[in-house]
Amino acid sequence: MIDSPKIVETAERQTAIIRFTIPKADIQKVMGPGIREVMEAVTTQRVGPTGPWFSYHLRIDPEVWDFAVGVPVSAPVTAVGRVQQGSLPAATVARANYRGKYEGLGAAWGELDAWIKNNGHTARPDLWECYVAGPESSADPADWVTELNRPLVKA
Repeated sequence: MIDSPKIVETAERQTAIIRFTIPKADIQKVMGPGIREVMEAVTTQRVGPTGPWFSYHLRIDPEVWDFAVGVPVSAPVTAVGRVQQGSLPAATVARANYRGKYEGLGAAWGELDAWIKNNGHTARPDLWECYVAGPESSADPADWVTELNRPLVKA
């Protein structure tokens, strides 16, 4: 389901984001409009995007998700509407690529989390997904690639 996980060091990256704290059921209602708003802001300001769009989850529980959607940028974004400056953290992360429909992401995260535990690591509560290729690039979900990044607690 996921490619072989690996441990990598990430550098902090500046981003443009919109942050949400919503019921889990509303995620599909806010992600598309949110990323379109971010893309309009960074394109208008000529600061990006410099990589694929992402969702950065700060807290996930069964009822409420606290997360941001955004893109990496080449320079600070000027706040406009709901768009604000943000960042993806410098961290040691367990990383793996998942290929397939977005509905399979929950199982893919479960697989990565099991790999983390089985290899003696401890995951932090935050995580991010980079949407490397999706419906905008292919109608075939087998071609979709989502990069999973789970920060690890330092030993």
